[in-house]
Formats: sequence, structure tokens, C-alpha cells
Amino acid sequence: MGKISPVSAKYIIHAGISIEGVVDRPDVIGAIFGQTEGLLGADLELRELQRSGRIGRIEVESETKGGKTKGLITIPSSLDKAETAIVGAALEIIQRIGPCNAKIEVEKIEDIRISKRNQVIERAKHLLKQMMETTLPDSQELSDEVAYSVRVMEIQEYGKGRLPAGPQVDESEEVIVVEGRADVINLLKHGFKNVIALNGTSVPEEIKELGMRKVLTAFVDGDRGGNLIIQELMEVTEIDFVAKAPDGKEVEELTKKEIHKALRAKIAAEQTKMEVQDRKQPERQIERPSEKMAEKNIKKPQPPVKEEKTAAPKPVSDSEKESFSEMLEDLIGTRGAYILDNQLNILGKVPISELQSTLKSLNNVHAVIFDGIIDKDILEAAEKANVSYLVAMDNKVKSKTSKVLQMTVDDF
Repeated sequence: MGKISPVSAKYIIHAGISIEGVVDRPDVIGAIFGQTEGLLGADLELRELQRSGRIGRIEVESETKGGKTKGLITIPSSLDKAETAIVGAALEIIQRIGPCNAKIEVEKIEDIRISKRNQVIERAKHLLKQMMETTLPDSQELSDEVAYSVRVMEIQEYGKGRLPAGPQVDESEEVIVVEGRADVINLLKHGFKNVIALNGTSVPEEIKELGMRKVLTAFVDGDRGGNLIIQELMEVTEIDFVAKAPDGKEVEELTKKEIHKALRAKIAAEQTKMEVQDRKQPERQIERPSEKMAEKNIKKPQPPVKEEKTAAPKPVSDSEKESFSEMLEDLIGTRGAYILDNQLNILGKVPISELQSTLKSLNNVHAVIFDGIIDKDILEAAEKANVSYLVAMDNKVKSKTSKVLQMTVDDF
């Protein structure tokens, strides 16, 4: 008797069997061949189909409980769909097996090609995932890896002190000064080539020399050590701007976005010097209230306060007005503020959230331009800092008695 090759089988008939009695496997197979004989014609005779290999070996799995037999019949087939369905339906006409009543019901006809196809798909998914994770980085990953390697390779040694530096320190008009080699590597990684490291606690002669002929920006960690380095740099060389990493973070661990944000928020060194001086003179600031209290006990009237309230704001010139308008337009959408000296030079740029605290540490500021709304607190802080002009998008106060001239976009 021929046997169908598992490779050539296309379908498998699954049929459930229920018998009112105890029978053996040969009894079931005998009933299938015997009771379907002559039923389907010569072309679909089960014995001939099996002999020619178009029907495979009939498998019967059964168990007996309580005098009854239940099981499963499986028949592999290489016939087409219609012929396989006819053979399956023929099994259901069997009503007796041996001396017992029986019932056969086809549960399903399985297309094993679908099973194989699903197996192929799942395996293909696994292989593709493996390729993507290990052996096939995409073009962007390759580009990033090559760019990173090239940028790190660009690190050089500058001057007699062999300071870690980028390749464009001599070419650039502006140079970024950082603390160490790891900071230089991180900035090179993100495309900043005009960077040089102090490479120690003391300021090298190379940095002092660069400060005399280039615009230097000190970019330090967001900790106390960073503040100390800024103080030392300002004492021994000419620093133009100061940028700091976010609080608690180091320059070497910043992302590209954080680096750009920190450099955009850099402030003028003059502003930093004033803040340092204020921190160095806490005793004098504490003594003043007691002196004022003593004077208050002698004479209660305070004419100077009345004079400040009635002081008229300075008129604005056409050139100042034009400059204010351009700067205000430049700030739209940034939520930032420019602090100007009397030459209309930008001393620094700060977020609006830090504007009041910044004004408290300054004195004799010529103008403040910011992307926000003038309110009572900001106006009071500006008055105490002797600000002449306060320029914003809108004004909630519109005080005519203030010595600060308040302007909005409607005034341009």
C-alpha cells in the first residue's frame, strides 16, 4: 500500500469519532474503507486513492471511558479542495463500527500550505529583526557613526600646553572655552569645532592670549565648580560671554538640543561680574536697613521717595525707538528678555521667568525689552533697577506716574 509523502500533502482531514461501545483501531479503519466502498465512484475509491498515494495513511487516536470510545481521525490528502471535501463528507455516512453505533463528524479540513506560509512569515520576521539589530544598520545610523568618528578624530592639541581643542580655534572669531577634554569631545560630536579646554584648574597662557584677540564664551558645568572657574577666568583674562549647563549637569553629558539652548541663553560677562560683586558684598547690603531705620526714627518724612514717584520718564529718541522695535520683533516667540546698557548694547538675554530676579541684582539698566506683558511686579523691579525704558508686547499697568517709560508694540 502506497504512502503519501508529507511534502506533497496539501490538506489534512480532521474528524471526531464517537462510538457507543469498545472497539479497536483496525475496526475503525475497516469501517471507513468498507462503508465508503462504491459510494464515490472509481475515481474516489479510498483504497485506490491510498494505493496511488493521493490519500495518505489514515491515523486513528482513541480512548475508552465508561464503555464508550471517543477519538480523532486524521487523513492527509493531495487531492484538490473539492475532492478532499467529498472524501471528508463521505466519512460522516458511517453509522456503525463493529457491533456498535457510531458517529463521525468532520471538524475541519486544514490547508497545510497556510500553516507552512504562516511559519515562513514568522520565521522571516525573526530573521529580519535579527538583521536590523545586528548586521544591517540603516543609512542614517551609518552616517551618524561615521560623522561621530570623524569629529572625535578632529580633536587636536593647541599651544605649548597641548590643550585639547577643535580644528577651528585659530580660524574662528569666536571660541568656546570648556573645562576638560570630555567636554571638547562632546561639542565636537555635535558639530562645534571652535572649542578649547582649560585642561586643569589654572588658566593656561594660551587662553589668556586667545582672550586678547578673540570673542571668548566660557561654557561651564551647572555646579559650584563652574561658578569658580568663571570667576577665575574673569580675573586673569578677557571673557565676553558666559554660558552654563543646566543645574546639576556637566557639559560632557549634554545633548545637542541642550548645548544649543545653553549657548543661546549666554549672558554678557559684565552682567556676571555685577552678580559676583553683589554676592561678595552681603554685609553692606545687610547694614543699610538698620541705617535707614535710624534715620526714620529721627525724621519720619521721606522726601526722596516722593521725588522718585514724581520723576518724569526720559523721552525716547527716534534711533532708540527703531532699535527697540527691531529687538522686540527679534524676541517674538522666544519668551526671552534683552537687557541693554546706555549704548544699546545687549548685556545679556534671560528667560522671562528669571527677569525679576535678574533685575534685582542689577542697577542703572538703560532698557529692558522682553516677549511678554508688563505687570506690577516687573514694573516695580524695573524701577528699583533704575531702568529707563521697559518695552514689551502688552501692558497691564500703564502707570503714568512711574519714572520708567513703558512701551508696547502699539507704540511702534
